[in-house]
Amino acid sequence: MNFWQKPVETFHELLQRKAPHLRQIRRFQSLALDREVDFDVYLPPDYHLSMRRYYPLLVLNDGQDLLRMGFNAILERLYLKKQIPSILSVGVHASGERMREYGSTRQPDYKGRGDKAGQYRDFIIAELLPYLHGHFRLSGVREDMAIAGFSLGGLSALDIAWAHPQIFGAVGVFSGSLWWRWSPVHTANPDADRIMHDIVRKTAQPDENQRFWFQCGTLDEEDDRNGNGVIDSIDDTLDLIAELKKTGVWDENIRYLEIEGGRHEPSTWGEAMPDFLRWTFVRELGQ
Repeated sequence: MNFWQKPVETFHELLQRKAPHLRQIRRFQSLALDREVDFDVYLPPDYHLSMRRYYPLLVLNDGQDLLRMGFNAILERLYLKKQIPSILSVGVHASGERMREYGSTRQPDYKGRGDKAGQYRDFIIAELLPYLHGHFRLSGVREDMAIAGFSLGGLSALDIAWAHPQIFGAVGVFSGSLWWRWSPVHTANPDADRIMHDIVRKTAQPDENQRFWFQCGTLDEEDDRNGNGVIDSIDDTLDLIAELKKTGVWDENIRYLEIEGGRHEPSTWGEAMPDFLRWTFVRELGQ
């Protein structure tokens, strides 16, 4: 419909639309990573109709998988049902260096993976966020800022958020690679040397108001290194939650979602996504 021919009808149609507007940013030059980065920006449907409005931000690692999980349609359904406020979402595509750039910034794992995690963190904090704030209307309030990721990208998101609670008020971890460790599995103590657990355990003054959302699928994997009848991904996640609580993080600031039959794949993460978005951003609706 042409706005100039039928301005009233066109404006009404725009108001009724609930689908996000996708803007693709390609070949963004990152000095921190010394490479070009691709990312997708999902603008809320009312973004161009509310020029004085500033929006919450969600940054997602492994943004290339959002298409496979139908992220655009998920947002549209939630907007239509008024279950989440308008948010600006950014999916950062991983590169061939994914196994080096995702991980924990304190140290690589025992195989040397994650050795560029610090550089990826610098890209997020010092390059991506300033770019987004300079080009889009973001509230900038830390309660409006969230980061999330899938598998190893979930570990990366948690590591970055935990180190920067003044920036990110919430984090989402979908099937997180929380097994990440600095030594091979010890038969005598198979749950020892998990890096993220140790980082949380040794944090002197955590932010008790930061919010943490975790998801696992009962079919994420089959490994059960300690032989307790629970797969490692669930064990590692529940153990990490226990560590968070020991530091003083309140129960109401932690949510754990376990999907029966859920697998380590985008379709399961897409199934879990509405729960994450509602739990993370529903406070913006005044509920």
